[in-house]
Amino acid sequence: MTVIGITGPTGAGKTTVLNVLRDMGGAVADCDAVYHQLLLTNAPMRDELRARFGGSIFDGHGDLRRRELGAIVFGDAQALGDLNAITHRHIIAELKMLIAQAGAQGRPAIALDAIALMESGAGALCHVTVAVTAPEDIRVGRIMAREGISEEYARARVRAQKPDSWFEERCTYTLRNSGDLAGFEARSRSLLRHIIYKEDI
Repeated sequence: MTVIGITGPTGAGKTTVLNVLRDMGGAVADCDAVYHQLLLTNAPMRDELRARFGGSIFDGHGDLRRRELGAIVFGDAQALGDLNAITHRHIIAELKMLIAQAGAQGRPAIALDAIALMESGAGALCHVTVAVTAPEDIRVGRIMAREGISEEYARARVRAQKPDSWFEERCTYTLRNSGDLAGFEARSRSLLRHIIYKEDI
């Protein structure tokens, strides 16, 4: 089974690539969803966070107070590093389990979907990595449609992220989304078939 890392800035079209892989019988692990699930269910991770950042980061129902935690780590490199060290370790352990499950199910591949694929260490679990990139205007339009936010806010979000070149330089392959959905899906399928089955592109 092939483990494929899918990364790239928000709004570039990673979901389209992941949907093509699902259509091919592959599995998908959304690293952001894994993190949020662990915050709810993983007692060791919650205990480590509580020990490092204090009990006030959880409310009376046991839910994480994201704003409180954000206020602690914002502008504090040491605190942010500690947060990432705790959460990334547990996320990697969960991803290893999901990879094993996909293999046991006979899946041809599993994609690890993460903007912070490299920074989290999840990239090391992958056989190959794919950067999904797109021009700024396409990304802005996709984010506005998806989240119902203003163009100004969408552009600010896009410009706050790493440039396309950062992802492209660190990945095995790049898929550039020009906004032509049918063409992008076809190129995604061709690349995935090349990665999994060694077919010519």
